[in-house]
Amino acid sequence: MRLKRPGGTRESTVEILAQKDGSIRVRVDDREIEAALEPMRDGTAILSIAGGRIRVAAALVRGSIKVAAGPLSDELVEVEERSARAGGRPATPQIVAPMPGRVLKVLVAEGDRVSDGQPLVVLEAMKMETTLSAEGDAVVGRVSVAPGAMVDHGAVLMELKPAPATHRESAPQDR
Repeated sequence: MRLKRPGGTRESTVEILAQKDGSIRVRVDDREIEAALEPMRDGTAILSIAGGRIRVAAALVRGSIKVAAGPLSDELVEVEERSARAGGRPATPQIVAPMPGRVLKVLVAEGDRVSDGQPLVVLEAMKMETTLSAEGDAVVGRVSVAPGAMVDHGAVLMELKPAPATHRESAPQDR
């Protein structure tokens, strides 16, 4: 995916190439980086790279990725529009945990119709609450978690289906 800082002009291509057994390999632009990644109980992780160790955290918050690494923090947004919105499909067919944490609230139920921006589930990680919201109109297909559940990074919390097309009924005309 291509990312940039909101309001910035410099774009970077970021691709996760592999994540397995405590290591991660990513490509940032033309540079490949490999590091050890140790998840912590508080939802953060320790990243060991180039002989150094740093605590990192990330969260997907309403279309942007908030990242903290040690004392530094930043926000990134995806450059390209998600093509999944075309054809009536939800932009994100699955709501996944952006980091390990605990489910505080599930705000919708299976079969509920949701609209763009509507809060769906609230997670707690690193003593911070993160609300995950719908990125388009949809119907909740399956809810996979309940309040109090501990979830890993990438765990599917719920699945969304395309919202049925709404047809406006024309008003009866006087004759």
